Amino acid sequence: MRELFDEVAGHSPLDPEEAVRRATRIPQRKRFYKQSGHAAAEGGYFVTLDGKPIRTPSGRHVVAPASAIAEAIAAEWNAQGETIDPLTMPLTRFANSIAEVEERVDAVADDIAKYLGSDLLFYRAAHPEALVAREASHWDPVLSWAANDLGAHFILSEGIVHAAQPPQAITAARSVFPADPWAVAALHVVTTLTGSALLALALLHGVRDPDQVWAAAHVDEDWNAEKWGVDEEVAARRAARLVDFRAAVRILEALKA
Repeated sequence: MRELFDEVAGHSPLDPEEAVRRATRIPQRKRFYKQSGHAAAEGGYFVTLDGKPIRTPSGRHVVAPASAIAEAIAAEWNAQGETIDPLTMPLTRFANSIAEVEERVDAVADDIAKYLGSDLLFYRAAHPEALVAREASHWDPVLSWAANDLGAHFILSEGIVHAAQPPQAITAARSVFPADPWAVAALHVVTTLTGSALLALALLHGVRDPDQVWAAAHVDEDWNAEKWGVDEEVAARRAARLVDFRAAVRILEALKA
Protein backbone atom coordinates (compact mmCIF):
# COMPACT_ATOMS: atom_id res chain seq x y z
CA MET A 1 0.00 0.00 0.00
CA ARG A 2 2.78 2.45 0.84
CA GLU A 3 4.30 2.45 -2.63
CA LEU A 4 0.87 3.12 -4.12
CA PHE A 5 0.90 6.63 -2.67
CA ASP A 6 4.67 7.25 -2.72
CA GLU A 7 4.64 9.35 -5.88
CA VAL A 8 1.25 10.85 -5.12
CA ALA A 9 2.61 12.30 -1.89
CA GLY A 10 5.46 13.93 -3.79
CA HIS A 11 7.79 16.60 -2.51
CA SER A 12 5.02 19.03 -1.50
CA PRO A 13 2.28 16.87 0.05
CA LEU A 14 -0.17 19.73 0.53
CA ASP A 15 -0.22 20.72 -3.14
CA PRO A 16 -3.38 19.02 -4.46
CA GLU A 17 -2.70 19.80 -8.11
CA GLU A 18 0.78 18.29 -7.94
CA ALA A 19 -0.68 15.23 -6.19
CA VAL A 20 -3.13 14.75 -9.03
CA ARG A 21 -0.41 15.17 -11.66
CA ARG A 22 1.72 12.56 -9.95
CA ALA A 23 -1.19 10.18 -9.56
CA THR A 24 -1.83 10.19 -13.30
CA ARG A 25 1.73 9.00 -13.92
CA ILE A 26 1.69 5.86 -11.77
CA PRO A 27 0.10 2.50 -12.59
CA GLN A 28 -2.92 1.39 -10.64
CA ARG A 29 -2.44 -1.52 -8.23
CA LYS A 30 -4.69 -4.46 -7.55
CA ARG A 31 -6.91 -4.33 -4.49
CA PHE A 32 -5.23 -6.43 -1.79
CA TYR A 33 -7.80 -6.21 1.05
CA LYS A 34 -11.40 -7.21 1.58
CA GLN A 35 -12.80 -4.53 3.87
CA SER A 36 -11.90 -1.13 5.26
CA GLY A 37 -13.14 0.23 8.58
CA HIS A 38 -12.06 2.40 11.47
CA ALA A 39 -11.11 1.89 15.10
CA ALA A 40 -10.43 4.05 18.13
CA ALA A 41 -6.85 5.24 18.52
CA GLU A 42 -5.00 7.60 20.82
CA GLY A 43 -5.96 11.08 19.71
CA GLY A 44 -8.57 9.96 17.20
CA TYR A 45 -9.38 7.04 14.93
CA PHE A 46 -7.39 4.62 12.81
CA VAL A 47 -8.55 3.73 9.32
CA THR A 48 -8.11 -0.02 8.90
CA LEU A 49 -7.74 -2.49 6.05
CA ASP A 50 -8.81 -5.95 7.16
CA GLY A 51 -8.35 -4.76 10.73
CA LYS A 52 -4.86 -3.29 10.30
CA PRO A 53 -4.30 0.49 10.53
CA ILE A 54 -3.21 2.12 7.30
CA ARG A 55 0.08 3.99 7.12
CA THR A 56 1.43 6.83 5.04
CA PRO A 57 4.11 6.17 2.39
CA SER A 58 6.76 7.00 5.02
CA GLY A 59 5.27 4.48 7.46
CA ARG A 60 3.36 6.72 9.86
CA HIS A 61 -0.05 5.69 11.09
CA VAL A 62 -2.97 7.74 9.79
CA VAL A 63 -5.01 8.98 12.76
CA ALA A 64 -8.15 10.92 11.87
CA PRO A 65 -9.33 13.41 14.51
CA ALA A 66 -13.04 12.60 14.10
CA SER A 67 -14.96 9.40 13.45
CA ALA A 68 -16.75 11.04 10.50
CA ILE A 69 -13.42 11.66 8.79
CA ALA A 70 -12.22 8.11 9.45
CA GLU A 71 -15.49 6.73 8.10
CA ALA A 72 -15.19 8.84 4.96
CA ILE A 73 -11.62 7.68 4.33
CA ALA A 74 -12.65 4.06 4.89
CA ALA A 75 -15.48 4.57 2.41
CA GLU A 76 -12.94 5.59 -0.24
CA TRP A 77 -11.07 2.33 0.25
CA ASN A 78 -14.28 0.29 0.22
CA ALA A 79 -15.37 1.99 -3.00
CA GLN A 80 -12.32 0.73 -4.91
CA GLY A 81 -12.85 -2.01 -7.44
CA GLU A 82 -10.33 -4.59 -8.59
CA THR A 83 -7.67 -1.88 -8.80
CA ILE A 84 -6.93 1.06 -6.53
CA ASP A 85 -7.08 4.52 -8.08
CA PRO A 86 -5.60 7.30 -5.87
CA LEU A 87 -7.36 9.93 -7.98
CA THR A 88 -10.67 8.75 -6.53
CA MET A 89 -9.33 8.97 -2.96
CA PRO A 90 -8.86 12.67 -2.12
CA LEU A 91 -9.44 12.19 1.61
CA THR A 92 -6.84 9.42 1.77
CA ARG A 93 -4.34 11.62 -0.02
CA PHE A 94 -5.24 14.44 2.36
CA ALA A 95 -4.74 12.19 5.40
CA ASN A 96 -1.33 11.09 4.12
CA SER A 97 -0.34 14.73 3.72
CA ILE A 98 -1.47 15.63 7.24
CA ALA A 99 0.54 12.85 8.79
CA GLU A 100 3.65 14.16 7.03
CA VAL A 101 3.24 17.81 8.08
CA GLU A 102 1.83 17.57 11.62
CA GLU A 103 5.18 18.61 13.05
CA ARG A 104 5.45 21.74 10.88
CA VAL A 105 2.02 23.30 11.14
CA ASP A 106 3.54 26.77 11.55
CA ALA A 107 5.34 26.41 8.21
CA VAL A 108 2.08 25.46 6.52
CA ALA A 109 0.36 28.46 8.11
CA ASP A 110 3.21 30.68 6.93
CA ASP A 111 2.65 29.45 3.41
CA ILE A 112 -1.05 30.36 3.63
CA ALA A 113 -0.15 33.78 4.99
CA LYS A 114 1.94 34.52 1.90
CA TYR A 115 -1.29 34.67 -0.09
CA LEU A 116 -2.44 37.57 2.08
CA GLY A 117 0.20 39.67 0.38
CA SER A 118 -1.16 39.05 -3.12
CA ASP A 119 -4.64 37.60 -2.67
CA LEU A 120 -6.91 37.01 -5.65
CA LEU A 121 -9.47 39.42 -4.22
CA PHE A 122 -7.11 42.40 -4.38
CA TYR A 123 -6.67 42.54 -8.15
CA ARG A 124 -9.69 43.89 -10.01
CA ALA A 125 -10.63 44.26 -13.64
CA ALA A 126 -10.75 47.83 -14.91
CA HIS A 127 -13.42 47.00 -17.49
CA PRO A 128 -15.97 45.98 -18.73
CA GLU A 129 -18.37 47.32 -16.13
CA ALA A 130 -20.30 44.06 -15.92
CA LEU A 131 -17.16 42.12 -14.94
CA VAL A 132 -16.14 44.83 -12.47
CA ALA A 133 -19.57 44.55 -10.86
CA ARG A 134 -19.45 40.77 -10.79
CA GLU A 135 -16.07 40.71 -9.08
CA ALA A 136 -17.33 43.22 -6.54
CA SER A 137 -20.46 41.22 -5.77
CA HIS A 138 -18.43 38.07 -5.06
CA TRP A 139 -15.37 39.60 -3.43
CA ASP A 140 -16.40 42.78 -1.60
CA PRO A 141 -18.44 41.01 1.12
CA VAL A 142 -15.37 38.99 2.08
CA LEU A 143 -13.16 42.06 2.17
CA SER A 144 -15.78 43.90 4.25
CA TRP A 145 -15.87 41.02 6.72
CA ALA A 146 -12.08 41.05 6.96
CA ALA A 147 -12.10 44.80 7.59
CA ASN A 148 -15.04 44.96 10.00
CA ASP A 149 -14.62 41.73 11.95
CA LEU A 150 -10.88 41.12 11.78
CA GLY A 151 -9.58 44.68 11.53
CA ALA A 152 -7.73 43.68 8.36
CA HIS A 153 -7.92 46.54 5.84
CA PHE A 154 -6.41 45.55 2.50
CA ILE A 155 -5.52 47.65 -0.55
CA LEU A 156 -7.07 46.95 -3.96
CA SER A 157 -5.48 47.35 -7.37
CA GLU A 158 -6.60 47.32 -10.99
CA GLY A 159 -5.10 44.76 -13.33
CA ILE A 160 -1.92 43.00 -12.25
CA VAL A 161 -0.08 45.97 -10.74
CA HIS A 162 1.22 44.80 -7.37
CA ALA A 163 -0.17 46.54 -4.32
CA ALA A 164 1.89 46.15 -1.15
CA GLN A 165 -0.41 45.20 1.71
CA PRO A 166 -0.24 46.74 5.20
CA PRO A 167 1.62 44.40 7.57
CA GLN A 168 -1.02 45.03 10.24
CA ALA A 169 -3.74 43.76 7.88
CA ILE A 170 -1.81 40.56 7.22
CA THR A 171 -1.17 40.12 10.94
CA ALA A 172 -4.85 40.63 11.76
CA ALA A 173 -5.97 38.03 9.23
CA ARG A 174 -3.23 35.62 10.29
CA SER A 175 -4.42 35.85 13.90
CA VAL A 176 -7.62 33.91 13.08
CA PHE A 177 -5.86 30.95 11.48
CA PRO A 178 -6.71 27.66 13.20
CA ALA A 179 -4.13 25.78 15.24
CA ASP A 180 -5.33 22.24 14.58
CA PRO A 181 -3.12 20.49 11.98
CA TRP A 182 -6.06 19.09 10.02
CA ALA A 183 -7.82 22.45 9.89
CA VAL A 184 -4.62 24.26 8.87
CA ALA A 185 -3.99 21.72 6.14
CA ALA A 186 -7.57 22.00 4.86
CA LEU A 187 -7.24 25.79 4.90
CA HIS A 188 -4.03 25.46 2.88
CA VAL A 189 -5.72 23.26 0.28
CA VAL A 190 -8.62 25.69 -0.13
CA THR A 191 -6.17 28.60 -0.37
CA THR A 192 -4.03 27.02 -3.07
CA LEU A 193 -7.03 25.85 -5.07
CA THR A 194 -8.78 29.24 -5.00
CA GLY A 195 -5.76 31.53 -4.97
CA SER A 196 -7.20 33.29 -1.96
CA ALA A 197 -6.45 32.96 1.73
CA LEU A 198 -9.32 35.34 2.42
CA LEU A 199 -11.82 33.08 0.67
CA ALA A 200 -10.44 30.16 2.66
CA LEU A 201 -10.85 32.09 5.91
CA ALA A 202 -14.37 33.15 4.93
CA LEU A 203 -15.21 29.49 4.41
CA LEU A 204 -13.61 28.44 7.69
CA HIS A 205 -15.51 31.07 9.68
CA GLY A 206 -18.85 30.54 7.96
CA VAL A 207 -18.92 33.89 6.17
CA ARG A 208 -19.26 32.15 2.80
CA ASP A 209 -20.49 28.65 2.01
CA PRO A 210 -18.52 26.25 -0.23
CA ASP A 211 -20.50 27.03 -3.39
CA GLN A 212 -20.02 30.76 -2.88
CA VAL A 213 -16.30 30.34 -2.32
CA TRP A 214 -15.85 28.16 -5.41
CA ALA A 215 -17.83 30.60 -7.55
CA ALA A 216 -15.86 33.57 -6.19
CA ALA A 217 -12.60 31.84 -7.05
CA HIS A 218 -13.67 31.48 -10.69
CA VAL A 219 -15.36 34.77 -11.48
CA ASP A 220 -12.94 35.72 -14.25
CA GLU A 221 -12.78 32.19 -15.63
CA ASP A 222 -16.56 31.95 -15.80
CA TRP A 223 -16.77 35.37 -17.43
CA ASN A 224 -14.37 34.30 -20.17
CA ALA A 225 -16.25 31.03 -20.68
CA GLU A 226 -19.49 32.93 -21.14
CA LYS A 227 -17.91 35.21 -23.72
CA TRP A 228 -15.65 32.81 -25.63
CA GLY A 229 -16.87 29.32 -24.77
CA VAL A 230 -15.63 26.61 -22.44
CA ASP A 231 -12.06 25.41 -22.83
CA GLU A 232 -12.25 21.65 -22.30
CA GLU A 233 -8.74 21.40 -20.87
CA VAL A 234 -9.43 24.20 -18.40
CA ALA A 235 -12.75 22.61 -17.47
CA ALA A 236 -11.05 19.25 -16.83
CA ARG A 237 -8.45 20.82 -14.54
CA ARG A 238 -11.18 22.67 -12.68
CA ALA A 239 -13.17 19.46 -12.18
CA ALA A 240 -10.09 17.75 -10.76
CA ARG A 241 -9.45 20.66 -8.39
CA LEU A 242 -13.07 20.59 -7.27
CA VAL A 243 -12.63 17.03 -6.01
CA ASP A 244 -9.88 18.14 -3.64
CA PHE A 245 -11.78 21.30 -2.69
CA ARG A 246 -14.76 19.23 -1.62
CA ALA A 247 -12.50 16.93 0.38
CA ALA A 248 -11.02 19.89 2.25
CA VAL A 249 -14.51 21.26 2.89
CA ARG A 250 -15.57 17.90 4.25
CA ILE A 251 -12.66 17.94 6.66
CA LEU A 252 -13.52 21.42 7.93
CA GLU A 253 -17.19 20.52 8.36
CA ALA A 254 -16.33 17.34 10.28
CA LEU A 255 -14.02 19.27 12.61
CA LYS A 256 -16.81 21.72 13.41
CA ALA A 257 -19.36 18.99 14.16
